[in-house]
Amino acid sequence: MTTGQTVRLPSVDRILGDAACLDLIAHYGRVQTLACARAVLAELRTAMLAGEGLGKFGEEGASLAAIVAQMAERLESQSRSQLRAVFNLTGTVLHTNLGRALLPDAAVQAVVEALQWPMNLEFDLETGKRGDRDDLVEELLRELTGAEAATIVNNNAAAVLLMLNTLAQNREVIVSRGELVEIGGAFRIPDVMTRAGAVLREVGSTNRTHLADYANGVNEHTALLMKVHCSNYAITGFTKSVELDELVPLASQHGVPTAVDLGSGTLVDLAQYGLPHETTVRETIAAGADLVTFSGDKLLGGPQCGVIVGRADLITKIKRNPLKRALRVGKLTLAALAPVLQLYRAPDLLAERLTTLRLLTRPAAAMRAQAHTLLPLLQGALGLQYVVTAEAMTSQIGSGALPVDQLPSFGLAIRSASGSRLSNPLGTLEQRLRALPCPVIGRIGQDTLWLDLRCLEAAHETAFVAQLDELSA
Repeated sequence: MTTGQTVRLPSVDRILGDAACLDLIAHYGRVQTLACARAVLAELRTAMLAGEGLGKFGEEGASLAAIVAQMAERLESQSRSQLRAVFNLTGTVLHTNLGRALLPDAAVQAVVEALQWPMNLEFDLETGKRGDRDDLVEELLRELTGAEAATIVNNNAAAVLLMLNTLAQNREVIVSRGELVEIGGAFRIPDVMTRAGAVLREVGSTNRTHLADYANGVNEHTALLMKVHCSNYAITGFTKSVELDELVPLASQHGVPTAVDLGSGTLVDLAQYGLPHETTVRETIAAGADLVTFSGDKLLGGPQCGVIVGRADLITKIKRNPLKRALRVGKLTLAALAPVLQLYRAPDLLAERLTTLRLLTRPAAAMRAQAHTLLPLLQGALGLQYVVTAEAMTSQIGSGALPVDQLPSFGLAIRSASGSRLSNPLGTLEQRLRALPCPVIGRIGQDTLWLDLRCLEAAHETAFVAQLDELSA
């Protein structure tokens, strides 16, 4: 096609009758392919009428083959899921923005089966009558936590909301001022109390709260004494807080329950794996808490959900709340949760089988060896504009789960080479890494792009290496 020639666009019928387009119809369906053909033709026609020529479409852009090729590219892009797998090299294992806990193989297989088959979600196989979906995991939770009963909702925020709405609507809940936390997405304890219909009664000060503060706050309107675990920050220095074993007798004296929001929640003592100690759910129940709420997708290592365990009479009230139906989980969550809970029955094998714990306890030597293997491959792909080194670095457990505690780690540090002509070399590279078929997510700090290898297990290393050549394109 030469400049000055009249360009005739093919008709829609001709496009749809093309052999390559018939393949598109077989894959994407006639309706979607037809809409795409019309859209591409409209763009070509608009550009030509505006005197822009074929512009971005290129000299051969109006040919039948070129139009079908454009359609194929567009249809593929439109059909690609917006939810994509990424390589988490941020150094944050339980990364809220990247989906938190990765499920172990047993849970993955259970979810696949639940996707393909009808399940006895609310059907009692023994009686043939309607059942309770909580029954699928309640016995396991009772065994692992020591609680009398349990119920499941879609996340821990929902668990707190449901608990407060059930037991404290239009009544007061006493909380230490130092425990009025805000977590990701501006979720604040005072705000959720308001939405639940409860009245917040703050006691103590930001850094110091005494048992007498709680005692002075109790009155005829008190519904709960509540403790909130400050998992995403720490107050140091001149501080005082009231431990649960001190608070329980006071609550019992006044005939009101004690509730504890553990946030992340853990079913095992992490200290035995060389990690920072975190109060377990069982310890909290044993200390006398009447109700405990915690997440399923953080330290527990399961799917997103919120768990409420505690006294059977209080759990029964919570389950009767109409809000429970709005906040309940579906079969996929329960299918994933049950196998994860089963893993805790074999604590001696947990660090190997539970993905979250395996990543948190990954040996530094393994990450160091991996870094030295990957270094020349990444350096070769990046060329002379960057300098890649293998270095020690620190990981964190989670952005909302023990973010203060650091874990010794190892990975690749990328810095701009001296004399680089790029205006923003690290920002440019970070963007290129995110544009890879399987995006690589690192972090920039101290004039360095850090790729922490803690979450890059051997099973995924080949896929990571296979796309590095695209960085040099």
